Amino acid sequence: MVELVRTSDVALVSAVESLLLDAEIPHQVTDRNMSAIEGTILGIQMRILVQDEREAEARQLLTE
Repeated sequence: MVELVRTSDVALVSAVESLLLDAEIPHQVTDRNMSAIEGTILGIQMRILVQDEREAEARQLLTE
C-alpha cells in the first residue's frame, strides 16, 4: 500500500474517501482514531492508503 494523503483535516479525508468510493478504488484510512484523540497537537495525522497498482488512478482522480 502507498500513502496517498496525510492530513489532520477531517473534511479533506471525508472528501477523498468519497471520491475513492465512487471510483471503486479500495483504500484504507489509518490513524483516524488517534488523530481525533491527539488532534489538538497535530502530532498524529490520518493517512489514506491505496494499493500500489491503483496509485496512479487514485492520484489522477484527485487532480481532476
